[in-house]
Amino acid sequence: MRILSSLISSSASFGHKFLSRFTLRSLNAASLRSQAPPSAASTRHSTQMDASEESLRKALADKQSAVEAQGIAVRQLKEAGASKPEIDAAVEALNDLKVVKSAIENRLQAVVVGNDGGAAGREAFRQAVVNTLERRLFYIPSFKIYRGVAGLYDYGPPGCAVKSNVLAFWRQHFVLEENMLEVDCPCVTPEVVLKASGHVDKFTDLMVKDEKTGTCYRADHLLKDFCNEKLQKDLSLSAEKAAELKHILAVLDDLSAEELGAKIKEYGITAPDTKNPLSDPYPFNLMFQTSIGPSGLSPGYMRPETAQGIFVNFRDLYYYNGNKLPFAAAQIGQAFRNEISPRQGLLRVREFTLAEIEHFVDPEDKSHPKYSEVVDLEFLMFPREEQMSGQSAKRIHLGEAVSTGIVNNQTLGYFIGRVYLFLTRLGIDKNRLRFRQHLANEMAHYAADCWDAEIECSYGWIECVGIADRSAYDLRAHSDKSGVPLVAQEKFSEPREVEKLVIAPVKKELGLAFKGNQKMVVEALEAMNEEEAMGMKDALASKGEVDFYICTLGKNVVIKKNMVSISKEKKKEHQRVFTPSVIEPSFGIGRIIYCLYEHSFYMRSSKAGDEQLNVFRFPPLMAPIKCTVFPLVQNQQYEEVAKHISKSLTAAGISHKIDITGTSIGKRYARTDELGVPFAITVDSTSSVTIRERDSKDQIRVTVEEAASVVKSVTDGQRTWDDVWSSFPHHSSGPTE
Repeated sequence: MRILSSLISSSASFGHKFLSRFTLRSLNAASLRSQAPPSAASTRHSTQMDASEESLRKALADKQSAVEAQGIAVRQLKEAGASKPEIDAAVEALNDLKVVKSAIENRLQAVVVGNDGGAAGREAFRQAVVNTLERRLFYIPSFKIYRGVAGLYDYGPPGCAVKSNVLAFWRQHFVLEENMLEVDCPCVTPEVVLKASGHVDKFTDLMVKDEKTGTCYRADHLLKDFCNEKLQKDLSLSAEKAAELKHILAVLDDLSAEELGAKIKEYGITAPDTKNPLSDPYPFNLMFQTSIGPSGLSPGYMRPETAQGIFVNFRDLYYYNGNKLPFAAAQIGQAFRNEISPRQGLLRVREFTLAEIEHFVDPEDKSHPKYSEVVDLEFLMFPREEQMSGQSAKRIHLGEAVSTGIVNNQTLGYFIGRVYLFLTRLGIDKNRLRFRQHLANEMAHYAADCWDAEIECSYGWIECVGIADRSAYDLRAHSDKSGVPLVAQEKFSEPREVEKLVIAPVKKELGLAFKGNQKMVVEALEAMNEEEAMGMKDALASKGEVDFYICTLGKNVVIKKNMVSISKEKKKEHQRVFTPSVIEPSFGIGRIIYCLYEHSFYMRSSKAGDEQLNVFRFPPLMAPIKCTVFPLVQNQQYEEVAKHISKSLTAAGISHKIDITGTSIGKRYARTDELGVPFAITVDSTSSVTIRERDSKDQIRVTVEEAASVVKSVTDGQRTWDDVWSSFPHHSSGPTE
């Protein structure tokens, strides 16, 4: 009975919390914003089931069996004509079992909701944010009057301003401070370029079709949605089945077309809209194809990334930089991906803005002269070992991560640190930002190391920046295809005798053995480091053949002695000619902006307490409008003062909005708070005005002539609001708000 009462008590307590937490009417977005949902890493990267969830599922299965057995017993007693006291006792026992079963179900539901971070709460919060963004025209669906097109969005006036501020700060933080070479390349790219880079052959997602209507869906999305829904809503799942579904979520990215198709059939997954059967998964290239010129004989694509424009210009950029390494080139521009089934708003779209950096460095020296500026940073990191063992991200000192080899080299570590500073200064919550290392099966065979800056929002952990050491793959690929050597030189003061590793694949033999896969085998052989190559040489000499894993094929192949020659040769050289390695930070600007919106959004009660007011707490650097100017009441003299201050703000380069309508000052404050405007100047006399800070609602009094310079000093970062607050007389807002 003690266990029974404990279960019932816990169930009742959870029910109360559930109602109070998720009733939309009483939604407190400020508290939702501050509640960071639990890490999604355990769902994605661990196949281990939460211990309490597993035990509860087993207990529920046992109790369900007991209820069924007791129900049979009751029926048998009735059929046998048992006495009323016997039947009543059996029915009472059945009811007790049902109560316990119900309590276990509620406990299990609490655990499932907890593990999912509160799906209903996140959905309600997201809806509040999106409704505000669309209503205030931060962004809206494109071609709205024609019912829109999935995956395409228009930025309205405040959205354009926020995007412009993000890109301006990106240029300041990276291009100017790192003395990068900025380029601007066409969006339309000839097929030959994207053939060399591998996009034509490999830039695909697996798609399935509704066999009756032809509607297309991402195969992995359907399987992911099925698994999540079963785990969240089907409390009758056995512990074994739940563990199986969690395992599928963990390995989803690694499933082949055949494996995905088999799972879709096994689980009876159908088209979401029509419930019609689905086709087998097949690859779909995500690039938009076009033709260049009227003949249609020169195929091209809308670029899926901006990086290739930098790689093909390497030789000219290297010359422009005085033939010196290291150097970095940067580009901001539009990219296009023909997503199969876009969803999640700005997070997965068909046209988007990328800001990419290609930092070219000597592969034998990946140190960075400014590494000491970031070495002492500490933030959430998620190395692959922690992911594989089902642990969570942890705070790691960047210097320690580089020195212990968690991060491959100094330059990669330097850019991870710089990305952290960039995102947190934008306004991203540092406690909801982590750097996740790619697992071995996620990385291309040529990559030395890869990390994603992931930001947590209502959709979970979202990859917003990729920071990769891509070795020399891209420049080599374009050198091979174009016949133009994309290399750097290091001249020696005196000739040097060097020992060079020579890997010479025998293409004829490889072609006979691997046919259409020959190129991928050749690339993997040529990408071997010295240790791998010499190990293969010894194995071929002793055994005549060796198993060799090809990352791009996802399997081992047998390499025979006649297929490759591996040797070391000694030569005297006057200079060293080499293909530079590339460290590539790639920023999804739209994703960063959306996460910034969520991290900045909260609600607070009006002064009367009768409504919830929306606020975006953008840092002044990111705010679409820095300041508003209000005459307190409609008065000709006040309006003239407001216009004078407006001219001063314009001269100082401060974006602002003047409002001389007769609306109450409280409503005008609320309207601008909802746009994230950090400061409001209220004209209530002809000699002095008040300046109000958005989040604290504190006000100071300054002279009319001081107003513009005070706002500029804070928005430019020369002073903080605390500095200003301590330097000027305070003003009480009274009943105006």
